[in-house]
Amino acid sequence: MKSITIKGSERESVGKKATKALRNAGKVPCVVYGGDKPLHFSADELAFRNLVYTPNAHTVAIDLEGGTKVDAVMQDIQFHPVTDRILHIDFYQLFKDKEVTMNIPVRLVGNSPGVKNGGRLLFRKRKLAIKALPDMLPDFFDIDISKLKIGDNIAVSTLLNDEFSILHPDTTVVVQVKTARAAIVVEEEEEEEGVEGAEATEGAETTAEGTEAPATEAAAESND
Repeated sequence: MKSITIKGSERESVGKKATKALRNAGKVPCVVYGGDKPLHFSADELAFRNLVYTPNAHTVAIDLEGGTKVDAVMQDIQFHPVTDRILHIDFYQLFKDKEVTMNIPVRLVGNSPGVKNGGRLLFRKRKLAIKALPDMLPDFFDIDISKLKIGDNIAVSTLLNDEFSILHPDTTVVVQVKTARAAIVVEEEEEEEGVEGAEATEGAETTAEGTEAPATEAAAESND
């Protein structure tokens, strides 16, 4: 998984006044959990742009003044209810021999024939929670929908892998194609056309049978 480096500095004070001063200076107070003790630090708000405002998942290399370096993943984030500015971020420290839980984005690949025929594509799970060692974390799940017809779906059971555990039931539907109203109308019209075509064929056969007998009779009378 790709990593983003965040440069910051350790926080000497974690009180409300110090936290407010940091935010006024355009910095975000953060905490890293999972180590021997919580690590409090702050970094410029702009430093988190590529981590927060993206659909992709990343690990984080926290590089602090003084030489402290920690690998982590973002666990929680708080936004201001009015301005949407980042108020606080919690991280969890990574260890190579310790599994971590993370949400991994899902990407759809290809074009569904079911959608082309009027079906409706329902993207049920845009992210999947998994548990894995840091080196086994995937960047994303690619799901091929090029064979999905109307009524078909792709569930978690098709994505199982020995490198990680997916924290959803195997029957959880990730993406599916359902019948849309337009598709129902098209099917009904095709059925009606099939019935009308059959009736027209039967009618033509009946007419042919009805005109054939008089022509034979006329020929017989002529011979007489």
